[in-house]
Amino acid sequence: MVLLHDHIHALWELPAGDSDFSTRWAAIKARFTKAWLVAGGGEGTVTADRALHRGRGVWQQRFYDHLIRDENDLNRHLDYIHYNPVKHGPATCPHAYPYSTFKKWVDREAYENNWCCNCGGQIVRPPDFSWADALGME
Repeated sequence: MVLLHDHIHALWELPAGDSDFSTRWAAIKARFTKAWLVAGGGEGTVTADRALHRGRGVWQQRFYDHLIRDENDLNRHLDYIHYNPVKHGPATCPHAYPYSTFKKWVDREAYENNWCCNCGGQIVRPPDFSWADALGME
């Protein structure tokens, strides 16, 4: 998982026979939004459509899901998620971003701590994420 200033990426394993992403995302968004606003967090414009459905201006209204097909697909998505803070600019290295599960995956030995690391002036070529464009991922 990675939480950025304007979007979130998550990889879930749901119970067998359960694919109810919508209810889960709705609950996550509602709880986060309530806590965010109570803590003084801001929100964007609440459109008439959002107001009609009691929506707030914190999250985008939709979400995208993707069923992981195999281990290669899982690894591509994990790399995409963990590289996202570097792609969007709030971090120069995946290990340096605090709102990510990258360190947990390092502990699981799925990554080296210096994966795609630019520390010390290293120049790292980012992974090829051209496949993600077809899925509409940010």
